[in-house]
Amino acid sequence: MWQGIYGHDEIAERFRQTLRAGRLASTYLFVGPPGIGKRRFALELAHALLCTNASEASLTPCGDCESCRLFAGGNHPDLDVVGLPADKATLPIELFIGDREHRNQEGLCHRLGMRPFFGRRKVAIVDDADHFGIASANCLLKTLEEPPPSALLILIGTSPSRQLPTIRSRSQVMRFQPLETETVANLLIATGIVSDPAFAAQMAGLSDGSLERAKQLADPELWKFREHFLAALRAARVDSVRLARSVQSCTDDAGKEAAQRRERLRIIIGFALDFYRGTLREMPESGMLAAVSELDACLLALEQIDRNANVGLVIQNWCESLSQIAYLGTGAIQRLAHPNY
Repeated sequence: MWQGIYGHDEIAERFRQTLRAGRLASTYLFVGPPGIGKRRFALELAHALLCTNASEASLTPCGDCESCRLFAGGNHPDLDVVGLPADKATLPIELFIGDREHRNQEGLCHRLGMRPFFGRRKVAIVDDADHFGIASANCLLKTLEEPPPSALLILIGTSPSRQLPTIRSRSQVMRFQPLETETVANLLIATGIVSDPAFAAQMAGLSDGSLERAKQLADPELWKFREHFLAALRAARVDSVRLARSVQSCTDDAGKEAAQRRERLRIIIGFALDFYRGTLREMPESGMLAAVSELDACLLALEQIDRNANVGLVIQNWCESLSQIAYLGTGAIQRLAHPNY
């Protein structure tokens, strides 16, 4: 287990081999499901590369040099980490080239082009790379095409398909796999999030290999919400306004980070998908059209989240769609109650 990170030893070994051969690329794109350790891996990789005592190929920082101490303190001058601001839908250009008054005098691209403070290299990490807009991607284009000497840029996203062509074509893609279910369950116990091994195993099984999703699923309030939410979906008339308010409140409770709220909304939509799939299995043929339409509405909402649409608007449109489908289906079908859902 490299640097205490579970599940990604193979990628660590690939980096060791690359460093031994002297073939480290200038830009890497880390992709994989959220909540599996990509960001932590990027930080530990930076730590190892910035250490001034240990050899880079060992990928084992000494922990004692001034560089390691600065890294541990979170203020290393040769490390730059940026991500999506909580109030933004896309990465703003100011992160890369500075504000209007300091264009190309500040920002990640400017700092990455400066000489390393400790003489070895500079490392920049861009979290939330799925949220590049055309303008911010263009700001990074020159850095990607003409990387500064001894500079390493790491972009963290979920899928190559969600990256703009200008980003994807100039990056070396590293694919991170979901964590093993047993690993997720053990981490839930080890971190004190869950105390019951059986519950931990259950949440891990629903997590799709993501510790972040498992943490959210382990929240008892989420399961209380689920009961009320499914009761609202079972109703012959779905109150879109009330439903949207309830979903928005539960989504906001996930945390201040945009990624946390989006993941919570994905989970909620997943509850609805499971419910409607069960309904479809039990539904008379005359009512299948409505159930299929409800499933389509859920899938469309998930697609909009993946496209970085405003979470509030996604919730409103989704709940309104479910309400209209239920209304049009009234009289034509009899909605079934599913106490096991």
